[in-house]
Amino acid sequence: MSLHLRRRSATAATLALLTLGATLGSAAPAQAAADRIRLGNAADADRAAWQGPAFTMNGDGSVVPGSMSRAIDTIRGNTGSLDVVVLAGSAPSSGSRTPECDTVMRLTGVNSCTTWTLTRAADGNNTQANTDIRRAEFVYFAGGDQCRYVRWKGTALETSVESVVAKGGGAGGGSAGHHVSSPVVYDACGGSATSADALADPYDRSVTFTTGMFEWPHYAGVVNDSHFGARDRMGRTMAFVARAVKDGLTPGGRAWGVGVDEKGSLFIDRNGLATQYGANAWVVLGDHVPERAVAGRPLTYSDYKIWRLTPGATFDFANRPTCGYYRRSVTNGVAQANLYNGTPESCAASAP
Repeated sequence: MSLHLRRRSATAATLALLTLGATLGSAAPAQAAADRIRLGNAADADRAAWQGPAFTMNGDGSVVPGSMSRAIDTIRGNTGSLDVVVLAGSAPSSGSRTPECDTVMRLTGVNSCTTWTLTRAADGNNTQANTDIRRAEFVYFAGGDQCRYVRWKGTALETSVESVVAKGGGAGGGSAGHHVSSPVVYDACGGSATSADALADPYDRSVTFTTGMFEWPHYAGVVNDSHFGARDRMGRTMAFVARAVKDGLTPGGRAWGVGVDEKGSLFIDRNGLATQYGANAWVVLGDHVPERAVAGRPLTYSDYKIWRLTPGATFDFANRPTCGYYRRSVTNGVAQANLYNGTPESCAASAP
């Protein structure tokens, strides 16, 4: 073969290898970049002081206009406007790419709403995302997967959200965003627990927690739960509460579960007073060590104290009530009937 032909053959082979490499490279999944979509004004609202903090704890991922409007009005003192940031761990599978901001922008007193979709733990240190958060007055964690959210623990994002609350703004979220808003987070990193799983074994692989992320005023000792009645989650919240007490995840030898129904939202003001919106919520207190909470064995726990909050009802997290609850127990993994409703014990009967 002539030198000319050998060069042509070598060149063709090299091009073929480059083409194959490009094809294989394009077939490999690329890591999604952080995505930003802003609605409303391009410039942020500017003001010296805000009147919060205020919080919304929602039973599903959607924004509840009633509680969100109250949070916005509280923070801005019913004057001027503010900026909202929505944080999501994944993009919606269909429909609008900004469903939470679509609702928020229809409310009075909103200057802008920015959706950040952050798919990696490292995105918690994204410079522009943290700048937007720090300049905002309310941060809303969207529904999705709270295991993604707890990976932002210890990143700049955690500090940025805390700075919003510290300046008199607010925070909250729905579904996964509700879970990450409590000091004990049911993180679902081992899979989503059912009530049957958790009652049969409170140390089931699906019952895992993250602590030390957000600690909001007056909300100590709480583990949140979502989609409460629709997915029959009272049993698993009972198991969460028992675990929190047994493992010392909460102070004072007691733990509080806060479960919110779909379309429901618990608004909490700067003084710790909560008002229920939209649909029901339940507060579940475990105030003693479980009779039995060990790995591989069904739960036994007597006399949970349960408050049922209907729309318009209030609950004071700063001065937690000592009456007005009904009681339910779990024996050998079997909960008593009528978990979601009961006759409240009289406050007069509880008085010394």
